[in-house]
Amino acid sequence: MTFSNLQLSDEMIKNLDALGYQNMTAIQEASLPLILQNKDVIAEAKTGSGKTAAFGIGLLSSLDVKKFRVQTLVLCPTRELADQVAKELRRIARFQHNIKILMLTGGESFGKQLGSLAHQAHIIVGTPGRVLKHLNKESLDLSNLKTLVLDEADRMLDMGFIEEIESVLAFIPQERQTLLFSATYDDTILQISKKIQKDAVSVKTTTSEVQNKIVQEFYETSNKLDTLVNIFAAYKPQNVIVFTNTKIQAKELAESLVQNKIDALAIHGDLEQYERNDVLVQFANKSCPVLVATDVAARGLDIKELSMVVNYDLPHGFETYTHRIGRTGRAGAEGIAISLYESFESEKADEYASDEVTFLKESALSKETAFEMKPQYVTLVIEGGKKDKLRAGDILGALTGDVGLKGANIGKIDIYDRQSYVAIESKFIDEAEKQLKNRKIKAKKFSVWSL
Repeated sequence: MTFSNLQLSDEMIKNLDALGYQNMTAIQEASLPLILQNKDVIAEAKTGSGKTAAFGIGLLSSLDVKKFRVQTLVLCPTRELADQVAKELRRIARFQHNIKILMLTGGESFGKQLGSLAHQAHIIVGTPGRVLKHLNKESLDLSNLKTLVLDEADRMLDMGFIEEIESVLAFIPQERQTLLFSATYDDTILQISKKIQKDAVSVKTTTSEVQNKIVQEFYETSNKLDTLVNIFAAYKPQNVIVFTNTKIQAKELAESLVQNKIDALAIHGDLEQYERNDVLVQFANKSCPVLVATDVAARGLDIKELSMVVNYDLPHGFETYTHRIGRTGRAGAEGIAISLYESFESEKADEYASDEVTFLKESALSKETAFEMKPQYVTLVIEGGKKDKLRAGDILGALTGDVGLKGANIGKIDIYDRQSYVAIESKFIDEAEKQLKNRKIKAKKFSVWSL
């Protein structure tokens, strides 16, 4: 399907053609007709799928250029993404003169932004924290807004922007079009959609979720720890939950893995709540690749993308087995479920035999001696949270502005009542910790340390 099939102006078609936009991508073909009909849309779309053009063409087509008021707000999780989106919108906007697109993100001069806002704009592209700051200072007026776009909504939720987004919504007319684009499509995203959208049409252009695609392998072994390390070396999973049947085994196995240069943490019933939070936050934000858990401790643990599940101990019953391995292979991705057993457990292992299960010997794996598993991020803890009125945007602004990190160097941000956790790329953690210790966030100094 080509763009000329849509109800677009000749000038828009001509400009799109000049930009090399002839045939629509899947997300554009599925969402653009709905956007042009002024419907609310919730779309699952990965980076590089053409989603910016999908919502960009739609919002620019409905723009009243003669009305010099903010008619569209595009919220993005990072300054870098906001910059990309603004550049692409400006390219698409060439079909019409005098369309003003303004970027409002942290790390930029607030005074300079005030000056730009004094002359108004048609479209604002920004990060939630900075947009909210302008709204609170009454330097930004969204009372004429017609379209709200949340780009990479799942990333914004991961970074802890939900409160900022909800605060921004208080300044926006209820009668509007709301477009929500997300790389994942889970219950949290659907709940947000129900809150902020009306009769939203769902659009999915990725693989439809039927059931988890899971490779299931059982290894007979004489040394579970060595076999586990060899499995990690063979598959190189991004993140793994290893299940044991007792909390003592969980603690001991995590310690043994660390001794084998595999970064691991244990979660079990003996942990205090704050210790449990520390462990779960680090695993969820990719500051620790291996979590060793008991079934009880893993209840309520929801990790969107899990590469592998390992049954270090065979579970007590098929229902527990199904529940354990069902944590991997979600959202169309292929997961791996490994189960280890010793020769005396052969009869018990045979109970899990099916067409989907492959039984192997430990000799099928190469022996590894120099393999290591290190985390992508390290977690920075800030001794301040919701009770201190600390928001994700404040932390992101301090790290990208004062400390000098890029948004791409910062992962998930979790804010609790009294503490905030920030995932920082491992190679930047020392500098980030050092710099943040000597700086203020929201005019206040907080204790900072890394886990």
